[in-house]
Amino acid sequence: MIAPTNAPSVADKRRTFHELHKSGCFVIPNPWDIGSARYLESLNFKALATTSSGFAWSQGLADYGITRDMAIEHLHRLVAATRVPVNADFQSGFAHDAKGVGESVTLAIETGVAGLSIEDSTGDARQPLYDLDTAVERLRAARRAIDEAGGETLLVGRAECYLVGKPNLEETVVRLKAYANAGADCLYAPGVSTPDQISAMVSAIAPKPFNLLIGAAAHMTVKDVEALGVRRISVGGALARSAWGAFTRSAILIAEKGSFDGLADAAPGRAINAFFSDDKAT
Repeated sequence: MIAPTNAPSVADKRRTFHELHKSGCFVIPNPWDIGSARYLESLNFKALATTSSGFAWSQGLADYGITRDMAIEHLHRLVAATRVPVNADFQSGFAHDAKGVGESVTLAIETGVAGLSIEDSTGDARQPLYDLDTAVERLRAARRAIDEAGGETLLVGRAECYLVGKPNLEETVVRLKAYANAGADCLYAPGVSTPDQISAMVSAIAPKPFNLLIGAAAHMTVKDVEALGVRRISVGGALARSAWGAFTRSAILIAEKGSFDGLADAAPGRAINAFFSDDKAT
């Protein structure tokens, strides 16, 4: 892997990342490998975020199928390959107990990430969310780990209610407020989508910033979302799913119909080679 030249320091990236959350609204797209990260960086996005699902699929695994070691190595590689701040989709901290979450967060901080998120989902369909006290203690452990490392890494608290079949606005708000009080710098409730829901989230956690997930075609633009008070927008695994969509459609046409029509919209190899040959990140 070729590291970028004249890259900002980790401390610089972390300062920049905090500044981005103070006003306005920015999009933080989600690459799944070095190539997709460098391409997004070339489009002048101010920061990037990993996608646990996109990376897992690239490794032949389902979402949540990667190990902590795999996640840490992935973070090391993406941070080293890019100039902009990287936020880690750090799932549930790769541990159930608060102590384990703290240990995982310490490892993530050492990769140079500018921010990381901790989810409150358990992975157990019978009890999909940690009870609030446990979830708060897990966030506090992450906060302590960050503070012990200097406090520069931005902590994102995630309420997964809408993604685990519990789309309850009131419960989501209660959880986000609790995570803010536990030390989260930014709050995130993936699955929230209507203007009324978004406005409720933004108002409930103010003045802390809210991250909105837009994972599918939407009628709202960045300006529309900014008008609702959202500070940052991520797309999760949507870009990876877009790539998989084109790939699977083309492959199925070849396999089932002997047709190569799906390749008509493929990016020219020369253009891709030229981008990486002249990649300003190298």
